[in-house]
Amino acid sequence: MAKFYLTFFLTLITLTGFSQTPAPKKQWFESFNIRGYSQVRYNRLLETNSKLKNEQGDRSWGENGGFFIRRMRIIFSGQVNERVYFYVQPDFASSASSTGLHFSQLRDAYFDVGIDSKNEYRVRIGQSKVPFGFENMQSSQNRLPLDRNDALNSAVSNERDLGVFFYWAPANVRKLYTSLVNDGLKGSGDYGVFGVGAYNGQTANKPEQNNEPHVVARLTYPFKIKNQIVEMGLQGYTGSYVVTSDQLTAGVKINANKSYLDQRLAASFILYPKPFGIQAEYNIGKGPEYNKNTDSIEVRNLHGGYITASYKKDFGNQTIIPFSRYHYYQGGKKHETDARSYEVNELEIGVEWQPNKNFELVAMYTMSERRFEDHKLSNNFQTGNLLRLQAQLNF
Repeated sequence: MAKFYLTFFLTLITLTGFSQTPAPKKQWFESFNIRGYSQVRYNRLLETNSKLKNEQGDRSWGENGGFFIRRMRIIFSGQVNERVYFYVQPDFASSASSTGLHFSQLRDAYFDVGIDSKNEYRVRIGQSKVPFGFENMQSSQNRLPLDRNDALNSAVSNERDLGVFFYWAPANVRKLYTSLVNDGLKGSGDYGVFGVGAYNGQTANKPEQNNEPHVVARLTYPFKIKNQIVEMGLQGYTGSYVVTSDQLTAGVKINANKSYLDQRLAASFILYPKPFGIQAEYNIGKGPEYNKNTDSIEVRNLHGGYITASYKKDFGNQTIIPFSRYHYYQGGKKHETDARSYEVNELEIGVEWQPNKNFELVAMYTMSERRFEDHKLSNNFQTGNLLRLQAQLNF
């Protein structure tokens, strides 16, 4: 009988798992995630003016433009510790100029350090997006129009800089930010409900030129109204931007220290496409801008914004999103030659087709009026139309 009970208890222990060796702890490298996307474009169909250019956006516009790899990015990320997350994103199709293509360049390289156990409070250290503007935060993988609007994107070239940022968002809102991207609603990603930070101010992959970092703050909040999701935000930054020698044309007049006030304030409104969507932003501020009347770079007022309307329709596993955007900008672009002066009026009408999650095709007709002037081109106003095509691979 004793032998029976001993056998019975040994069998019970085995079945209940008490005698099993504990599962090995997950190693830090097992949390790595690798993904990416690629965009290939052609912009010359139905083109009416080959002199019309867009240096800030797509350098294959206009004369001598052809098939163009706009982006080729691979993203490495992972939660290497309960409170430490890393993110690295190089681009293998950066364009140094209209004649120099497909250079490898760092876009993001940062790590987040959680302050609390839920990582609702975190500090981001490294090169990352500066929290200014919804469309600037929105990945080009998700954005409907092929290029970002001139008005807000001129604030931070490539949307990024090197600095330290503090972000806060409740766990439920962080989860919502993730779903707005994963559900195909063109979300911006998780940049917190509140963000504040300091950064160099010379834009990504460029060294600091003075001892005065830019300071930025952003407050935004998504909320549900029945079946709809609305997000509103307010953001601003201030600092001093130094126009470097490689940005200047010989003969243009500049400040003795090449330093100029650089500050903006912007408001954002987003109605996520369920199925109808609206995205609108507007900013005002001051910054360096070329003045052709004095042939000099001066601190001048700037303003502009955009509005995008869209409609999301699902057909089984396929999605089609017709959209239209109007945007306007008047002001300088500090990162271009002589802080080039701009006035932009542009209307875009397009459609995005997603036959599956891994492939997207966008066709967009652009009607544009652009005045862009510097020391060499002091009277340069171009207007024209063009049909633009983009194929995108997501992996």
